[in-house]
Amino acid sequence: MKIGNPAVVGLAGFGLTTMVLQCHNLGWCGIAPVLWLGLCFGGTAQLIAGLMEFKTGNNFGFCAFTGYGAFWISLCLMVIFGKNAELVKAYPTLAFNANDLGFYLVAWTVFTFILFIASMKHHATLAFIFLTLLLGFIGLDLKELAGSALAGTFAAYDLLICAFSALYLMAVAVYAESGIKLPVGEAWIKDKAPAKEVLAAEKVAA
Repeated sequence: MKIGNPAVVGLAGFGLTTMVLQCHNLGWCGIAPVLWLGLCFGGTAQLIAGLMEFKTGNNFGFCAFTGYGAFWISLCLMVIFGKNAELVKAYPTLAFNANDLGFYLVAWTVFTFILFIASMKHHATLAFIFLTLLLGFIGLDLKELAGSALAGTFAAYDLLICAFSALYLMAVAVYAESGIKLPVGEAWIKDKAPAKEVLAAEKVAA
């Protein structure tokens, strides 16, 4: 029985929510669309996509989509409850400041770095997505912990590139069913050919 590819939903949820968040960070829109997208699509839908990847045996997709789905849900809840003056007054532990947000982002930077290493063994598009995501998180870390507005602006534009790259990879999977093949590039880190195969290839060349 043929089953759908959960990655198309996971990549769409991640890409669209990341794109709208950067539009907010650049002052182009308010926070409301970010929260709704983050809770429903980037969060819940991506989380479900990750759990579906578990059934396919794809540990990378399972970890990435489940992890970033939880990231969006937790980030939105932090903003909704942690920035609510009345709730914070009643429950002071819910409050968070730029320093708290900074360390929260550092944790996800470490998570992203681990996945970035693995992504380089897949294909160039996936590796590029995680490279830009990693650089974006580093920029956000510097913005929140060092107060660097320049780093924040860099992160916003970098993550826009990341978002569109994720949507491109979604299109790769969606279009493939229609017979439209889009390039994804070769892996940045390739396995070395076994010594016997190398020797055989050298003999053929000779």
